[in-house]
Amino acid sequence: MQLTWLESNTWLWELGNTRILVDPWFVGALTFGNTPWLFQAERSHPCAIPTDVDFILLSQGLPDHCHEPTLRACDRALPVIASPSAAKVAQALGFESVIALSSHQIHTYRDLTIQATKGASINPGQQENGYVLRCGNQTLYYEPHGCHDPWLRTYSKVDVVITPLLDVCLPIVGAILKGGKTALKLGQWLQPKVMITTAGNGTLRLEGWLPRLLSVRGTLEELQVSFQQLGLNTRLVEPVAYTPFVLLAEV
Repeated sequence: MQLTWLESNTWLWELGNTRILVDPWFVGALTFGNTPWLFQAERSHPCAIPTDVDFILLSQGLPDHCHEPTLRACDRALPVIASPSAAKVAQALGFESVIALSSHQIHTYRDLTIQATKGASINPGQQENGYVLRCGNQTLYYEPHGCHDPWLRTYSKVDVVITPLLDVCLPIVGAILKGGKTALKLGQWLQPKVMITTAGNGTLRLEGWLPRLLSVRGTLEELQVSFQQLGLNTRLVEPVAYTPFVLLAEV
């Protein structure tokens, strides 16, 4: 299993012989609607869209996960597996094979199984996705907002979790990305070997008033101590952008 963080919510995963492009953003600025005064992100280091990708995985229909300018630059023959809201965007852009997964539905691609879990509820009636992926004897769970399906309590152990590890907060609103105690509870449920934080800013240039209001609660070191106090051997990792993280399969 090789996992490469490409900043923001974008990842390239290699599980077995399958290369998966996750929540891609590569083209132009990232904003929500026509509101750069609220939030706009730009890459300091341009990154080409990865080649030899087998399919695109979209967790949400929002622009920071389902970035239309980037998707327009992708090969429409690439299969897309997505939350229902993101699937509608991909279909409207002309992708030839779009599979919408609702909570707990499973899709099989070669020797890889992808199961959707309940993720963030962005708008009333708009349920977004987390995913559990299994390839051989390796398992990965991904949810980019820290909104974890209680169903996971009954799931077996996984090898890797990718999710926010620290709370990212707005005044009055509170945590908009849930880590901290939420990540600790998830660690107790799934007992992963490794938890990797996601949705970080890396080297991005951020503009607008929203980034000025955001704050991070706690540190990764403090959270690691909390894991240890509960007898959990999970290793907490902050990824280095563009540097592959490799987890070898156990024989």
